[in-house]
Amino acid sequence: MDLALFDLDETLICEDSTSLWLRWLVSQGFAPADLIAEEQALMTQYYAGTLSIEEYMNKTLSPLTGMGTLTVSGWVRRFIHRDIMPRVFPAARERIAWHQQRGDKVMIVSASGEHLVIPIAERLGVHGALAIGVEIVDDRYSGMTYGTMTYKDGKVSRLADWRALQYGEEYQRTWVYSDSMNDLPLLEQADHAHVINPDALLHQEATRRGWEVCRWVR
Repeated sequence: MDLALFDLDETLICEDSTSLWLRWLVSQGFAPADLIAEEQALMTQYYAGTLSIEEYMNKTLSPLTGMGTLTVSGWVRRFIHRDIMPRVFPAARERIAWHQQRGDKVMIVSASGEHLVIPIAERLGVHGALAIGVEIVDDRYSGMTYGTMTYKDGKVSRLADWRALQYGEEYQRTWVYSDSMNDLPLLEQADHAHVINPDALLHQEATRRGWEVCRWVR
């Protein structure tokens, strides 16, 4: 059995899940409209590789502070149905199915919050997800995170912790799929690395290392 690891944003789906989520919250009147511009400014830092993931998560979790988990889970279900599932690349669905037919274990490893990533993974029918921990206190969101962030080297650390808990599970090879230079540490762990719709810098890196370049369209 092999292990197949997929990034979520702009790898499995054609946009960023957190950006979409904030737009959904604003459209429903659950967040202020200026939050969209603030998040986009932070995303510019993400693409440049200079983002403080702590700052990003604090900003994007702010609308949920004090909200009950049942309320938010209802919002997330509606959001995934409307804004995520239609944006899944057909080629991503095919690749997930290919791995599952081979008997591989398929996981999503994402730098988005687990309140979004875990239910998305469930809807896509994969084994599970590693994502940024979102703190809940007394069944309400605190607006804070916990644990090691699944961002850059943090993805490798969290994956190592997860694998250490998979007693009796042996993976012959690891496959990694990502669109982002921020996932270079994770891609370097792969026996089979695939870069999805890469920018010029990642395309150059993939060519140098002999990684497969995939062009997925919606």
